[in-house]
Amino acid sequence: MTDSPHVTVEIADQIGRVTMDRPEKHNAMTPEMAESIATALADLAADDDVRCLVLTGSGGTFNTGADLAGLEGDERDEAVIDSVADPLHASVRTMTSAPKPVVTGINGIVAGGGLGLALASDIAIMSKEARIQYAYPSIGLSGDGGITWLLPRLLGLRRAQRFALLNEGYDAPGAVDAGLVTEAVPDDSFDDRLAEVAAELASGPTKAFGTIRQLLFEGADRSLDDHLRHERDGVTGLTETDDYATGVGTFFEDEEPTFTGH
Repeated sequence: MTDSPHVTVEIADQIGRVTMDRPEKHNAMTPEMAESIATALADLAADDDVRCLVLTGSGGTFNTGADLAGLEGDERDEAVIDSVADPLHASVRTMTSAPKPVVTGINGIVAGGGLGLALASDIAIMSKEARIQYAYPSIGLSGDGGITWLLPRLLGLRRAQRFALLNEGYDAPGAVDAGLVTEAVPDDSFDDRLAEVAAELASGPTKAFGTIRQLLFEGADRSLDDHLRHERDGVTGLTETDDYATGVGTFFEDEEPTFTGH
């Protein structure tokens, strides 16, 4: 897998890491950059040798959404906005449907369309120097990147309304307290903690993790009876995996299992 302009990809120790790398523009996305992010995430999600995805930014910024340079401020911008929104939405769909855990490393400011990329993960690690802002109302827009779907699920409706409509934003401790992100860590230990969490997830029962994350993401849109059927199918289907056999075998031997992701 090769890097693209403003997006670098690294695979090591069964972790696929995508870094958004346009720090001089606060990692704001051009259409080409948004396409590169979507392609990188999709490729890693489909790679059976990758057991955990990580998405982060460079230069002390996570992602500030679409690059607004060159916009006209009228209906002529519709095609430009679509050219970023379409691959952005593809990225969010990949992140929420990937058959493996997804971790986001929020290493700095995140706003606008970058919010969907930051929040569509299982574990969101946020630097204590970072800040999350809704931002869309500042330019008279509503929101995309899945954030109006994610925010009520993470914050609850009332907090999501306040966050979006009043555009107050969250610092890292506030984002943790509100349930928007998983944990906040000092900037000087951010990279180590991000790597530690990714390594832990990459060594786990990957297929079970994939089933868990789908049940969690999709459960709110089902009836209880329908969801119970999905739970039953998921847990019984996993009995066919090697990791299930390993887990049961080591459980009765009082040993730590070594999962292979199969």
